[in-house]
Amino acid sequence: MSAPPPTSTVAEPAALPVRPELVGEVPYGAPQLDVPVCLNVNENPYPPSEAVVADIAAAVADAARSMNRYPERDALALRADLAAYLGHGLTGDQVWAANGSNEVMTHVLQAFGGPGRSVATFTPTYSMYPEYARNTHTGWLTVPRAADFTIDVAAAVAAVKRLQPDVVLLTSPNNPTGTAVSLDTVAAVCAVAPGVVVVDEAYHEFARTGTPSALELLPDHPRLAVSRTMSKAFAFAGGRLGYLAASAAFVDALRVVRLPYHLSAVTQAVARVALAHAEEMLAAVDRLRTARDDLARDLVARGLAVADSDANFLLFGRFADRHAVWQGLLDRGVLIREVGPDGWLRVSAGTPAEMATFIDALDRVLQMNRVLQVSPVLQVNPVLQVTR
Repeated sequence: MSAPPPTSTVAEPAALPVRPELVGEVPYGAPQLDVPVCLNVNENPYPPSEAVVADIAAAVADAARSMNRYPERDALALRADLAAYLGHGLTGDQVWAANGSNEVMTHVLQAFGGPGRSVATFTPTYSMYPEYARNTHTGWLTVPRAADFTIDVAAAVAAVKRLQPDVVLLTSPNNPTGTAVSLDTVAAVCAVAPGVVVVDEAYHEFARTGTPSALELLPDHPRLAVSRTMSKAFAFAGGRLGYLAASAAFVDALRVVRLPYHLSAVTQAVARVALAHAEEMLAAVDRLRTARDDLARDLVARGLAVADSDANFLLFGRFADRHAVWQGLLDRGVLIREVGPDGWLRVSAGTPAEMATFIDALDRVLQMNRVLQVSPVLQVNPVLQVTR
């Protein structure tokens, strides 16, 4: 089984007068293939219960009865529910919601980035960030992480002072490495950032117990925002609901740039149902933490390097030919992600059956050909032991 060819690139200017920076670009997207085991996009593999499905269906039916009218423009009830879920004394006017965290981040750069402005982050990190910058005409600046994928606080402060970005993105836990960022680092960056700081906590619910959230810093940092998503821990990827917590003034800036009626009545209704069932929707989080940690130990036992992760995925390697490993797994019905630094691959935590199938397929791929084994030349990082 092979992956399909890449989606066609944007046409040359002679064919269509597209913006120059879009020529040759392809749409973002991880492969969507019909395989038995999909472990490539960090989804929660446990679907909602039938009781939740029934409540969602009822909410959709109720929303359909007024589909001839526009939805509530600012999603006030949903934002109040999100604030209640987050806690920390937040109110609805301190929370923003949109169609996935992708749209939330785009709103941030529309409001605080733009022509003549810049956004900085620490790489390797989420591959969509530069596309947000490109699409909003915001300058894109990067600072390398340490060899173990952490962010050194002194180096981060020095970089922000030097670059003077209008927006700083800190991802915790980071994608694709799973690395968390300390609150001391966040606070230090906030202290020197000339603009706003956004901590992307899309995977925070999967962090080890006791890992603090940057939400704790909001009262003392009016230019700080913390973004989350319901796609991962809430098993709500198909619902497309991302959100952000910040000062009311920060949220008001995002309201200025959002399109009218950006959240449909159906999206608002089903997201509120999911939040009402938060305890049940999040019930699988502990199982996925355990699956992640067990898998990390299995990979380390095979002599692989594993980045210590607070997310629902692992970055592992290093391989002399990572694409060959990725393809070998795909040929055996297991789809993971070929992303991040050269020589590394990312795998999502799944059900016990999915984890067993992945390990079995990986063993077969590694035994098939010595060239696919971990490369001593490429393995510049030590094997990162899992400390739980």
